[in-house]
Amino acid sequence: MTTGTLITVAPTGAESAKAEVPALPVTLDELLLTAKECEALGAAVIHVHIRDDEARPTLDQGRLRETVAALREGTDLIVQLSTGGAVTDPEADRLAVLDAGPDMASCTMGTLNFGDDVFLNRWEFIVDLHTRMQERGIVPEYEIFDLGHLTALQRLLGKHGLPHGGHVHVDFVMGVPGGMPGTTATLAAAQHALRDLPEGTTFSATGIGRSTIPVLLASLSAGGHLRVGMEDTVTYAKGRPVESNMQLVARAVGFAQLAQRPPLTTTEARALLGVAPR
Repeated sequence: MTTGTLITVAPTGAESAKAEVPALPVTLDELLLTAKECEALGAAVIHVHIRDDEARPTLDQGRLRETVAALREGTDLIVQLSTGGAVTDPEADRLAVLDAGPDMASCTMGTLNFGDDVFLNRWEFIVDLHTRMQERGIVPEYEIFDLGHLTALQRLLGKHGLPHGGHVHVDFVMGVPGGMPGTTATLAAAQHALRDLPEGTTFSATGIGRSTIPVLLASLSAGGHLRVGMEDTVTYAKGRPVESNMQLVARAVGFAQLAQRPPLTTTEARALLGVAPR
């Protein structure tokens, strides 16, 4: 069992509209304030999507670079950029996310139905992401939306080698319509499948929407880590909208402490994930 808990905050995402979720941080100032608040509570990683002046998802290179620089200057958080973007973003723009020089970046391990849309991740694109991150010293977080994605990851590592830093860390994204359900039984099956990956592989788990609490509890009990935030849920409890990302991080920290697995510091998180010290 891991003695501490890596807590990642995913504050914005690409799905929710600011008009419908007023508390969503979409400007750089809002994002930086959220990052500082969540770091103070115990988050060690921030998983970043950005928005344009109309609060629409964007992969604008200038904004990405500005965001990375601001988060590095204002916090000690590990900065992880999403290469998923929105489901409509072209592959070239998603690959160019790495040009902003984050500490980490996401690497989704397969295509899936994403609600009414299709989240396309061709094999050649996955290989390109993985190898570019190796070359640039960026640590990947492999996003697993379905159990078959773990087999794809095993194939990727076997053919193209370990990621930069040598440590394999995955995030089980559970409860997306079209992906694996956010249940304890599914998380147990996913954890069991990790046996085919390199020894020492670690995992975080994310429960989308109403699966947030079951996945959080199951991950802690299984020695896993946590990702929470308004990218993944905008409802704190039935009939109660989330007021801020702080609210979700505080709840995760509270559960981690109850499990006697307190949040990892940013220094401890870097050592776990193979991210170079700041």
